[in-house]
Amino acid sequence: MAKTAAANIKVETAVKPKRAPRKTTPSPETLTELGLARLIDLVLGETGRNPSFKKLVTAAIAGLQGPEAVAALIDRRLTALERARSYVDWQKRRAFAADLDTMVSALVAELAPRDAESALDRLLRFLIGSPTVLERVDDSNGQVHGVYERAADAAVTIAEGLSEAASARLALRLVTHVETDGFDLLEDLFLHLIATVPETILGEVDAALAAAMPPSPKNPEKSETSWSFSLTRSRYGQMRQAIADRRSDVDAFIRLEQDIAGKRPDRIAIAERLLVANRAAEALDWVRRPQPRGLVVVTRQDLLTGHFDPAAPERERLAVEIRILDTLRQSDAAQTLRWEAFEKTLDREMLRAYLAKLPDFEDDEALRRAFDRAEYHPDPYRALYFFTYWPAPERSARLVQSKWADWDGNRYDVLVPAAEALEQTHPVHAAHLYRLMIDDILTSGRSSAYGYGARHLASLDALAARIPAGELDPDPKAYRDGLMKAHGRKRAFWALVDA
Repeated sequence: MAKTAAANIKVETAVKPKRAPRKTTPSPETLTELGLARLIDLVLGETGRNPSFKKLVTAAIAGLQGPEAVAALIDRRLTALERARSYVDWQKRRAFAADLDTMVSALVAELAPRDAESALDRLLRFLIGSPTVLERVDDSNGQVHGVYERAADAAVTIAEGLSEAASARLALRLVTHVETDGFDLLEDLFLHLIATVPETILGEVDAALAAAMPPSPKNPEKSETSWSFSLTRSRYGQMRQAIADRRSDVDAFIRLEQDIAGKRPDRIAIAERLLVANRAAEALDWVRRPQPRGLVVVTRQDLLTGHFDPAAPERERLAVEIRILDTLRQSDAAQTLRWEAFEKTLDREMLRAYLAKLPDFEDDEALRRAFDRAEYHPDPYRALYFFTYWPAPERSARLVQSKWADWDGNRYDVLVPAAEALEQTHPVHAAHLYRLMIDDILTSGRSSAYGYGARHLASLDALAARIPAGELDPDPKAYRDGLMKAHGRKRAFWALVDA
C-alpha cells in the first residue's frame, strides 16, 4: 500500500524560465550599465581614431568653461578656413565636408544653447565665406554645399529665439551681404527676419536695402548690364518686396516689380496682392495685360522627368482671372472662361469647377457635352489621358476603338495608365494598347525599355483568358508566337520575360 501510494505521488519539478537575452543596442539604460570608467575608455579610444569625433568632444569640454571658450575654439577653425587657399580634390572632399559639418554641429549643440547671438555671428561668418570655399573644392556631388545648407537652416532655427532688438540688428547686418550671397544661403534667414522684426524697424531695413540696391539702367532697352548685375538688383528688389508684403503695401510691391522686371512684371503676383487688398478691378486689369515672351530656362532634368509644362504659366494666370471675376460677381464671364479653358486643354479641375458652379440638374447634361467635346478633341492622347483620370472607362474604350490603328506605341506616358485602367472593364482594348507598346519597344530595339515590355507581356498573359475568341486579331497565343518568331533573338528581353 505504501509503495503504491508513493508511486502515485507526482513530484513537480520547478522549471526555471529562460532569461531573456540582454539588449545590445546602445541606449541610455545599456550605456548606464557599462559604467563611467568603461565609457571613458570608449570615448578616448574613438577620439584617437576619429578626428571629427575628437573635435566634438573638445567642443563639449570647452562648453564646461562657458560660451567664450566654445566661441574661441570655433573662431580658430573659421580663421584657418578663411586663410586656406589649397584646392580640395574629390579624394579629400569627404574628410573636408566632415570637418565642416563637425564645426556646424559644435555651433548648434554647444554654443547656440549658451549664447544664441554669438552662435549666429559665427554661422553668418561661415556662410559669408562660402563662395571662397566652394570655389576651391571639387564639390561635384554637392556634399560640401549640403553642409552650408544645413548651416543656413540652423541659422534660421536659432534666429527664431532672438529678441526683437537682436533680430533688428541681424537684419541690418545682413543687408551688406545680399550682393555677395551667390548661393542664396542667407536668403531664408533674411526673409525670416523681415517677417519677425518689429514694424518700427522695417523702414530702416528697407532704406538700407534701397541704398545698397544698384540703380536701374537709364535706358533698359539698350542697356548692356551684365546678368550678375541684373540678378543682384533682383535680389535686393525681392527683399524689399518682402517688406512691402509685411506692410501690406501693394503699391510699393508693384513699383518694385516694375523696376526689377522691366517689361515683364509678374502679373499674377501683382493681381493676387491686389485681390487680397480688395482692389479686384485693378487686379483684373493687371492679370489681363499682354506680356512679351521671355526666355524660359528648362533644365535637362525637367525634360527627362516631364516636369516642364509650357502651358503652366497661362493656366495659372487664367485661374487667377477666374477668381477675380468670381469676386466681382461676373459669374457668367468666369464660367465662359472655365469652359473655354476646358475645351482647349481638357483640364479636369477646370471642368469640375465649371460643373460645381452650375444650377441643380444641369450638371449631367453639361458633363455629357464635355465628354463629347473631349472625345473629338484634336489631340487624341490628351483626350485619352482625360478619360483615364476622370475616370470614364466607357469613353476611353470608345476612343481607343475609334483610333484603333493610329495610336503610337511610343506614347507610353498616356497608353500605360490607359491600359491599366481598362484591364477590368475592357480587356480587349487594354490588350491592344499593351501590344502596341510591346511592338514599339521590340521593333525599335530599345533595350533600356525591355523591362517594361516584359511587364506588359505579363499583363497580356493575365488578360488572355478574359478575351473572347475572335475579339482580338491575332488571338493571344498567335500573338505570342509571332513575337517569338520576329524577335526571338532578343535574348535580353526574353530573359526578363522568363524572370
